[in-house]
Amino acid sequence: MKVVVIPVTPYQQNCSLLICEETKKAAIVDPGGESERILSAIKNHNVTVDKIILTHGHLDHVGGTEALLAKLDIPVLGPEKEDAFWLQQLETQSTMFGFPHTTSFEPTKWLEEGEELKVGNIKLDILHIPGHTPGHIALFDAKSKQAIVGDILFNGAVGRSDFPRGNHQQLISGIKQKLLTLPQDTLIYPGHGPTTTIGQEQKSNPYLR
Repeated sequence: MKVVVIPVTPYQQNCSLLICEETKKAAIVDPGGESERILSAIKNHNVTVDKIILTHGHLDHVGGTEALLAKLDIPVLGPEKEDAFWLQQLETQSTMFGFPHTTSFEPTKWLEEGEELKVGNIKLDILHIPGHTPGHIALFDAKSKQAIVGDILFNGAVGRSDFPRGNHQQLISGIKQKLLTLPQDTLIYPGHGPTTTIGQEQKSNPYLR
């Protein structure tokens, strides 16, 4: 699995293009905005995108979905259904955070813990790790030992839990039980900032000691 990170919007949110190099099929994860930049990356890598995957319902991770769907006839998968209330409040979120007007929507399919998604020949395991938001998911490719974790875990930090229905203890427990148990050399792609590894976060992340 090749991961192309495309930072978008003033929030510098890491939209990711997940590419199966064997089939040239791809998925867009967390298109927060700047849809033209995302479409340009798709063209530059000469891939066929067949799905959008959302890790959670915050505006800076989903704000470009509608614009992409105007150009791409593909399904939207995720997050877990407990984040429905965030997607229902996108108009309010866009006003609050000064984003372009964003219409509320519902994904084609909610995702659940234990499900497997395919992108070409890549098999992604779905991990439900609430705490930043109640329906937050992570995506793990066991073969390449790479994980897309949204705002669950960062390089040297963890996600905020002071949003509605956030829960810090739940977040820390989920990270320890479902992420820190992955191989130490698993590469972690967070929703903002630089990549890291499970081993690095286990050793040095002050929130996980």
